[in-house]
Amino acid sequence: MTGQHPFVIVGAGLAGARAAQTLREEGFDGKIVLFGEEAERPYERPALSKGLLLRTTERDSVFVHDASWYEEHDVDLHTDTRVTTLDRQARQVTLADGRRFGYDRLLLATGSRARSLPVPGAHLDGVLRLRTLADCDRISDAIVDGASVVIVGAGWIGLEVAAAARTRGAAVTVVETADLPLQRVLGDQLATVFADLHRDHGVTFRFGAQVHEFRGSNRVSAVLLADGTVLPAELVVVGVGVLPNTELAEQAGLAVDNGVVVDHTLRTSDPRIWAAGDLANAHHPLLNVRVRVEHWANALHSGPAAARGMLGRTVSYDRLPYFYTDQYELGMEYTGHAPPGSYDRIVVRGELSGGEFMAFWTAQGRVLAGMNVNVWDVTGPIGQLIRSRQPVDLDRLADPTVALESLVGRG
Repeated sequence: MTGQHPFVIVGAGLAGARAAQTLREEGFDGKIVLFGEEAERPYERPALSKGLLLRTTERDSVFVHDASWYEEHDVDLHTDTRVTTLDRQARQVTLADGRRFGYDRLLLATGSRARSLPVPGAHLDGVLRLRTLADCDRISDAIVDGASVVIVGAGWIGLEVAAAARTRGAAVTVVETADLPLQRVLGDQLATVFADLHRDHGVTFRFGAQVHEFRGSNRVSAVLLADGTVLPAELVVVGVGVLPNTELAEQAGLAVDNGVVVDHTLRTSDPRIWAAGDLANAHHPLLNVRVRVEHWANALHSGPAAARGMLGRTVSYDRLPYFYTDQYELGMEYTGHAPPGSYDRIVVRGELSGGEFMAFWTAQGRVLAGMNVNVWDVTGPIGQLIRSRQPVDLDRLADPTVALESLVGRG
């Protein structure tokens, strides 16, 4: 099935590491080469904005495999190594140091990078973004008791960093251009829950605000907003989203549109190349739309799916998007896909003020997505409701006494 060249994986994050693991588990005995730009071996990122910042998670626990696993499974891991070019005709990748590696099959799992904020002072020491273990270490060292922390962006990363910083005693101000945190993702009703949660824990919000400048000599000392407000800051964390690392794919002439375009098997426009994780803009066979998912669960599952595709197995990657968050006493899971404009009603099961509830985004009675807050062991039934693609009785959906399983297939 394979030629003389190895299977090459570019990107040593969770997706790439899990792909290598799956190749071995599926019986592939050829050479596997795994390239990663970071100095660390592959690790999982959720703890970077949660347990590691809170210092409740041991650093070693975030790594995908023990350090010895790669040698034991004959995976040639190259850390601190950047792939600069991809030659599809020659089936080679070139490294920054000029070395070339041929491939028989190639997986792109280069992930994404945190967006920067193009304002004066963005280069100052103490203006950080959270994407890597090294970023987490620097932020964790700075969110000490009494420190003044400004977070730019009230998305998931921004709010999780805010929760960790407040829990550790820092004074936190969150600057957000919208009127509520997570407003575009959740809508006003659910976004208010998160605004109230953080206010109750002492976070100050500056909504409808834009950063004009970061001030300081060598290290940041203040944030100047567009309306002239000056916020003291010993640390700034910029959390304004991520960008997929598509440069290698673009240079090689692969189809790129908000990520690398792949089909339901995660194969790119080149039949010898696959893409997985944050990078992949995949056709979802159940949802019948293209989705690019930036969350942990997608990396966890799409890497193995791509590996099976590389081996010629039958693959149809139809995992429902899933993510979770932990903020103070609130734990939440979200399953499904309900972008703005796709739904006509949000159905709430339980009381938003009670701290335990579920919410469902629906369109013409069909459940598109569901969120459970401090309610556990329900992601299975929520997924069944979404997968059924059938209308449900929304009054029964809102009734906590009605089992979710009983609603599947019933209008």
